[in-house]
Amino acid sequence: MRTAKQLSVSLVNKPGRLASMLSALAKRKVKFLALCVMDSGSRGTVRFIPDNLEAATEVLQELNVPFEQSDVLVVEVAAQPGAFRRVCERLAAEHLNIDYAYCSFGGEMGTKSGGLAVIRVNDLAKAQRVLSENGSAARRRAQVPVVKRPRASQKRVAVFEE
Repeated sequence: MRTAKQLSVSLVNKPGRLASMLSALAKRKVKFLALCVMDSGSRGTVRFIPDNLEAATEVLQELNVPFEQSDVLVVEVAAQPGAFRRVCERLAAEHLNIDYAYCSFGGEMGTKSGGLAVIRVNDLAKAQRVLSENGSAARRRAQVPVVKRPRASQKRVAVFEE
């Protein structure tokens, strides 16, 4: 696990805007260690971790596009069912909120046995402490509740209500 600098770029949600930005970054040889794109109506948000932060910010300034820089956690996750769930449970047990997350599998950052989760949390230092602790000891101390799945004959209840 480590921290990384992430750039969040706001683009007008029109064909070609993303391609133009990516082309300008490619000309400066900026590689993406992780990237995600989200739709927000008339604008889109592109979040990425560049291999060269200085070059990436220079390109974005030259393009005159609004962007923000933030610190995020980059956590190794195994390529197996429930791997990311366990990370989320450990953070939740310590009352840490995940603002957003996205994953990167393969490539330079990913490992042969899995990939990496990019996570923005409300308390980066605390999240680092929680996730760097011994997993079994942290789980025992946290006593994370297990949500049981209903049998087919039982009435289903929404688990994600407030």
